Amino acid sequence: MTLRPIVKFGAAELDIRSEEINDFPDELESLAKDMVQTMYAAPGVGLAAPQIGLNARLMVIDITVGEDAKQLIVMANPVILEQEGEQHEEEGCLSVPGFAGVVSRPAWVKVRGQDLKGKEVTMEGTALLARAFCHEIDHLDGKFFIERLGVLKRDLLRRKLRKLIRQGEW
Repeated sequence: MTLRPIVKFGAAELDIRSEEINDFPDELESLAKDMVQTMYAAPGVGLAAPQIGLNARLMVIDITVGEDAKQLIVMANPVILEQEGEQHEEEGCLSVPGFAGVVSRPAWVKVRGQDLKGKEVTMEGTALLARAFCHEIDHLDGKFFIERLGVLKRDLLRRKLRKLIRQGEW
């Protein structure tokens, strides 16, 4: 297993919709293990393949941050099938370290995807898990939580990030 560098906001590979995974070779499991270890080391509760520079619809989530191995979710090609309710909580992102904001997300989601062998799986999540599903799927669609902030907060955060990028501090 290898820790992978996490790509930061501003990198072009984070702004595009990731490609579907159609083949499920054994190497995909190795990649998923790298992603899990990278997520835990960061530490974070989720990581999408674009965040380590890969154009693939693969995400890993563990809202226990490694405390309960049974809670680990590895999913390829996830899509949200249904959603209900609303929750407003602060979110951060491994690709935007040091910044956070309150984001509106569904309180409950139903997600369909595939496991590492290509078998279809369906899961439901509430609270933090629902937010994690939505956050990581946003990454796979080339979006950041920043886009879901209020206009003033979003513009302020973008200006700060652009300034850091221009100054070479990002």
